Amino acid sequence: MMGKLFSAMQNHFNSAGRASLCAALIAVCAAAAAQDADPRQAAELIDTVTIIGHASDVADVPGSAHVIDSEELDVFIETDILRMLRSVPGVYVQEEEGFGLRPNIGIRGSGLDRSARIALLEDGVLIAPAPYSAPSAYYFPTPRRMHALEVLKGPAAVIIGPRTTGGAINMISTPIPKVAGGRIDLRVGEYNTNDAHLNFGSRGERVSWLLETVQSASDGFKHIDGPVGGNTGFVLEDYIAKLQIDSDPGEAVYQSLRFKTGYTQQTSDETYLGLTEDDYAVDTNRRYAASAGDVFDSEHSQYQLSYVIDPGNKWRGKITAYRNDFKRNWYKLQSVNGISISDVLHDTATHDIALGYLKGNTSPDDAITKRANNRSYDSQGIQAQLEWDFGFGDNDIALTAGFRIHKDAEDRFQHENAYRMEDGALVLTTAGAPGSTTNRVSRANVRAFFVETEIRTGKWILTPGLRVEDIDLRRLDYSTADPSRALGPTRVGENSVSAVIPGLGVLYRLNPAWRLLAGVHKGFNPPAPGSTADEESSLNIEAGARYDNGNWSVESIYFINDYDNLVGTVTESTGGGANIGDQFDGGEVTVSGLEFSSSYDWTVGRIDVPLRLDYTWTTKAEFGSAFDSEFDPWGSVAAGDELPYIPEHQLRVSAGLVTGKWRLNLAASYIGKLRTMTGQGAYVAAESVDAHVVWNLIAAWQFTPRLSTYVKFDNLLDESYIAARRPAGIRPGLPRTAYLGLTYRL
Repeated sequence: MMGKLFSAMQNHFNSAGRASLCAALIAVCAAAAAQDADPRQAAELIDTVTIIGHASDVADVPGSAHVIDSEELDVFIETDILRMLRSVPGVYVQEEEGFGLRPNIGIRGSGLDRSARIALLEDGVLIAPAPYSAPSAYYFPTPRRMHALEVLKGPAAVIIGPRTTGGAINMISTPIPKVAGGRIDLRVGEYNTNDAHLNFGSRGERVSWLLETVQSASDGFKHIDGPVGGNTGFVLEDYIAKLQIDSDPGEAVYQSLRFKTGYTQQTSDETYLGLTEDDYAVDTNRRYAASAGDVFDSEHSQYQLSYVIDPGNKWRGKITAYRNDFKRNWYKLQSVNGISISDVLHDTATHDIALGYLKGNTSPDDAITKRANNRSYDSQGIQAQLEWDFGFGDNDIALTAGFRIHKDAEDRFQHENAYRMEDGALVLTTAGAPGSTTNRVSRANVRAFFVETEIRTGKWILTPGLRVEDIDLRRLDYSTADPSRALGPTRVGENSVSAVIPGLGVLYRLNPAWRLLAGVHKGFNPPAPGSTADEESSLNIEAGARYDNGNWSVESIYFINDYDNLVGTVTESTGGGANIGDQFDGGEVTVSGLEFSSSYDWTVGRIDVPLRLDYTWTTKAEFGSAFDSEFDPWGSVAAGDELPYIPEHQLRVSAGLVTGKWRLNLAASYIGKLRTMTGQGAYVAAESVDAHVVWNLIAAWQFTPRLSTYVKFDNLLDESYIAARRPAGIRPGLPRTAYLGLTYRL
């Protein structure tokens, strides 16, 4: 195994193209050590890309909040956001292609599909492709360049918006370091995998900057039937630049202008086509011949310009203008003989001929259809936040108020091509015209305002908050025979929603170690443009306790999300069942559970032994009434049916052995049995995923204070498990994968 890894490293970094790229990057970049902003100015701490702050601040948050800081991220050096989030109770994830490129994340039963039902932010700015009109996360920030993650689940999520039912995840990118310096992390692994993360920055008295890049690629662990075959991996390039200009240190009022820009390009050879039960049992990593040529191409660019002011007299403010552009084309298998691949894989007995074509049997012309899911998105706006600290008698009060003026849009301009399968190879027989399948635009215009007050009085901390969302939505459908859109829309759908979202968190400090907390807030999700579904609303309640004595910490929180109306949205990734984008009301739903986490730092001689346990027990996740739905994951629902893709139990345990020169860390993640369709009573094998445990291990050695190496194993015991059954058959989890890495700090 190790010999293969060293050989892989030599092959990767001796290749002319990759070596020249890395040499150029190393010349200008290196990793910034994970550090906070310049300590010469306390005002630097108002860099509100952080919502919670540092991990130590979580103890006094009157609500459920979690920080994965840079030290925790550096333990396993993950590239997959789903593995990073396994350590957060109350967060549910569904794997898809094994690399976490298009993650499915839910919080407290919000729903997981494309992470569309939670608020996703990078440095405090909404980062989904079109956060209001099309929030499905077909773009997700590269986890490798994240300095920390903040997860807000309770009343703390109210100030973020608009999706407060589950909560929010704020990804904090690498900060500009205190002094000139950097970090280089290079990694190679099985399946021809290579990964380079480099950044370099410098902080000056007035001018500071950072350059950063991630270069990642893999051939993938699956293999495609037929004479053509092809890779099943990805290539990703990510670039970030930051510039900060501060006022003269001698000036009474601190001011700062901060600019951030980034560009990401990704090509992944991925499909929605899975396997039948029988084929999965024989070869878990097989892909059928008809999926050859399925590819996802995307480009993302981001721009942020912020102005920060702090006069030093208890108030401070920040205003940010932002713009995100994203375009992607997922060219992938859509149907066979006019039957969706979801239906073919769901009922193979009825569609055995179509299944044969998928596997490579020769077919008639136009039997196989592939769709160019060509879409572009834009998102832009201005957001501001003002903080004011003042006292009232013996009480400390911190008032935070802000607004977001935002607009975003999604443009779908899709077509289909038809093929003949000939002895395992696809032959193009009919080329579709651009826009001939889907030709529509969705838009959102938003005005949002929030205010939150933190009141500290004696042993009490109270955080009443209020958010107002005023959203105008519009969908324009154009004729598929009018690609230029010269004739105007054939249908215009408009809807608006205004919501007042209150929340209250309460914390009581029993003593320096113990805290009791409780919270209540309104859950809200806006409808889609042109939708006839009602807005999603819920009453969310939580209560729990925290304990921290320095070495040992424990947190236990019970939550209830009581939905007045749960809304389901049809997407390709759910399996469809109706027109993509259609929404359906699910009525009353209750999700409740217990979140528990504990960590203990144990020292044995000169060896530190960090121990950690994170557990989620979902005691209830079910519909309150019966109804029939065209939404495939629901179907015909009976009262008491359980929601799909929410396991009753999920657990992560980790342990380490750490000395001055070396460390060994081991983690095991358990996901309990879950349904892939609504239901109750006994599990149906074809509509469920069995429980499984995945072990990860990393061993690192420090050669010098600057140079270290590591060996890393994902899925150490090579557990074969089903990652998902939707939208079209079984897709496997990542098999055991070994990596060899080298890290250098400047």
